[in-house]
Amino acid sequence: MRPQLLNPLFAEVTALKGVGAAMARPLERLGLSRVVDVAFHLPSGWVDRLPRDTLDAADAGRIIAITLTPVDYRVSAGRGPTRVQAQDAAGNIVSLVYFGGNSGWVKKLLPLGEPKRISGKLETYGQTLQIVHPDQVLPLDEASGLPEREAVYPLSEGLTSRRVAGLVEQAIERAPELPEWIEPSLLSTRGWPTWREALARIHADPADAKARQRLAYDEVFANQLALLLVRGEARAKRGRPLTGDGSVRARLRLPYAPTGAQARTIAEIEGDLAQVQPMLRLLQGDVGSGKTLVAIMALLIAVEAGAQGALLAPTEILARQHGETLTRLLQPIGVNVAVLTGRDKGRAREATLMGLADGSIDILVGTHAIFQEGVGYRDLGLVVVDEQHRFGVAQRMMLQAKAQRPPHLLVMTATPIPRTLTLAQYGEMDVSRLDEMPPGREPIETRVLSEERLDEVVDALARHLSNGGQAYWVCPLVEESEKSDLAAAEARAEGLRSRFGDRVGLVHGRMKAPEKDAAMADFQAARTGVLVATTVIEVGVDVPNATLIVIEAADRFGLAQLHQLRGRVGRGGGRSVCLLLRGNALSETSRARLALMRESNDGFRIAEEDLRLRGAGEILGTRQSGEMQFRLATPEMLDDLMPAANGDARLLVDRDGGLHGPRGEAARLALYLFERDAAVGLLRSG
Repeated sequence: MRPQLLNPLFAEVTALKGVGAAMARPLERLGLSRVVDVAFHLPSGWVDRLPRDTLDAADAGRIIAITLTPVDYRVSAGRGPTRVQAQDAAGNIVSLVYFGGNSGWVKKLLPLGEPKRISGKLETYGQTLQIVHPDQVLPLDEASGLPEREAVYPLSEGLTSRRVAGLVEQAIERAPELPEWIEPSLLSTRGWPTWREALARIHADPADAKARQRLAYDEVFANQLALLLVRGEARAKRGRPLTGDGSVRARLRLPYAPTGAQARTIAEIEGDLAQVQPMLRLLQGDVGSGKTLVAIMALLIAVEAGAQGALLAPTEILARQHGETLTRLLQPIGVNVAVLTGRDKGRAREATLMGLADGSIDILVGTHAIFQEGVGYRDLGLVVVDEQHRFGVAQRMMLQAKAQRPPHLLVMTATPIPRTLTLAQYGEMDVSRLDEMPPGREPIETRVLSEERLDEVVDALARHLSNGGQAYWVCPLVEESEKSDLAAAEARAEGLRSRFGDRVGLVHGRMKAPEKDAAMADFQAARTGVLVATTVIEVGVDVPNATLIVIEAADRFGLAQLHQLRGRVGRGGGRSVCLLLRGNALSETSRARLALMRESNDGFRIAEEDLRLRGAGEILGTRQSGEMQFRLATPEMLDDLMPAANGDARLLVDRDGGLHGPRGEAARLALYLFERDAAVGLLRSG
């Protein structure tokens, strides 16, 4: 149960004065449904007002605050602008311009001869100075309340920054003084204010670095504390040691020897599986580094120990591909593999469920359907999760309900994760890295071309097909949009079919599963030579004969996504090529992204650079996926604050996975305040 001290902050936003059903709607569009959301709705910038006694053309383009006296009205016919001629203390004239045709309202606001304190952007119009729609017009007795720096907030239709600032002020008034959870020496060294003072200061002055750092630290600290508690809870549970005798693995016939990185990682996993504490391990590996082999070896250890294994894939296409790979390798050595997705119905599904229940199925591959209600295992010992960023902390904890004892867990990602985010997102896990590529795998040659050379690219594609090759052609949209000039997958497929006929296939996310599977099957069997696709092919699709990929509007993609897409080629022997088609109006960030793609095939370097160029973005996940997310801490702050927050959090977690001491009680409030739900659940149950 949430501590009563925090109840005023977690009240509905309608508890704030002036917020009724109508005002609540635009706030809801901003994600502000409770008082605490409003308090944490930080300014995106600020307006600096220059106090001036007299007008000066040198201030044109800047926002000034000045005392002016209206001396004349100039009203245009119809709905033309109303201009109020006003003078400063020295008699200099400026025109205050109002559009909209309501001259009566303007005259009431600015009576002739009555001085007002006025704020707005000074501009030149021909030979005269003007201020269009001043943002503030105040009587002189109220002018002292006009701040020189005013916060600017992210807004939704129906809201103004001033209205939001008023709600924020109310929210901060409701915020209680909370006991301090930061280690005293760290607080002193950094010179940070208290939590409540920091909240008030950042809204009053968005440039206050100390206040922003303090709030960002609180968020990162709560995140690290939550991960430590989740890890401690998992470590405290007794699972089932899985010790394989090597008999099944010895029968496996591989066409290649594992790399040193694969052998090292398999040994780490084997050691984890032999422990009574359930394994929690994250496996990072670049595209093509051999994560699937590591997963197979881990699953075979579970089978040798008499347990069942499950492999969870993020999409149906990838689940069925994994199923085919495992069946091809493992069926000859007596290991029974089955596939289960949401599409499986009727007798086939019932047969799979019976096989799981009676233990005749050794390894189940599938989508989230493999953990739905009604899916029961005789003895689930190991779960392997492919593409970890689709599967969050909450889902990891849910797995425990599918086994008599908590299963071991191996999660894998082909999206290399920057060091800081690994600690932020997966701090409760041990981490292994496949940092070595299999021998003979050539780097993918990457070229950047202007979209104006599209005809040349199509000609090159024709030569590629005539030589027996296959190719992907990636477009970012499914169909034409009035709001976008990006080429659509359907339109591009139609254009390519006019030249290559039925050798062109199409796959996109809006297609029904059987249609997608059929298109992929045609491409994998080389019945089609070109697969036009959206980013549905980003993860895992494996066609070794596809050695060319064309990515349209590459400047609109993030680095990590471009790297994932590029990894669809280069999966067989020989040379592969990635062509990145760019627009002509490139930002500096887009130029930097494309240049790095041309220079490097190293996913770990690309991930670090992507974080630097683009910010945390989706790497940090969303509430929907169950991942931790940061609202206040920027990527640059994470680099600075993460080590300190991790060390500080470790001081508060005792051997039993609980919080101790007065500072531990204060830290409990931080967990609730920053909504680290997985840890809060443990505190409730504890």
